[in-house]
Amino acid sequence: MTVIKINAITVPSDSGDELAKRFAARAGAVDDRPGFEGFELLKPTDDRTTWLVVTRWSDEESFQSWVNSPAFGHGHRSESERSGGPAPAHVGVSSELWSYETAGGTAR
Repeated sequence: MTVIKINAITVPSDSGDELAKRFAARAGAVDDRPGFEGFELLKPTDDRTTWLVVTRWSDEESFQSWVNSPAFGHGHRSESERSGGPAPAHVGVSSELWSYETAGGTAR
């Protein structure tokens, strides 16, 4: 059964573009992980400042395997950090990890 992990990241209203830029810089980094099914970065279209990072996994074990892997830590470091430079300032002011599984819906 597919599990869905949503990282709800709250950013200052003027920092969303930087968040999107940072995610674009690491696009595809998780694509080859066993059990990974997909990723979306959702930008708010109203006055909210919480962006959603939605990933889908074949099972909880696949997600946990990725979170506990060296690739997870490497993927969450900036390009500067991976090159031995300093870490940039954090964009998010808070985040929460939400876990879901599909309970209904329709197929395309």
